[in-house]
Amino acid sequence: MNAHDIIIRPILTERSLAGVRNNKYTFEVAKDATKIDIARAVEELFKVKVVKVNTVSVRGKLRRRGRSEGYTSAWKKAIVTLAPGSKTIEFFEGLI
Repeated sequence: MNAHDIIIRPILTERSLAGVRNNKYTFEVAKDATKIDIARAVEELFKVKVVKVNTVSVRGKLRRRGRSEGYTSAWKKAIVTLAPGSKTIEFFEGLI
């Protein structure tokens, strides 16, 4: 699997941006990606050293529009911790 196929997009919320101060970055990743795949993809794309990867499978939420109802898509979230002294990911620099 290609690194661009594993890392889908960064998650930009207040909670995820608070983790940037502690070298923790949050991404939406492919559902079938393992922690090792995610660590290698982040190291390849952003040229940083990854120490730890935590993953969370986010279930789809029930949504209604009038009488019809359905679920939003389920997805996988990865919280990547970088090594101390490692450079920051440029994408997040202007947001903190």
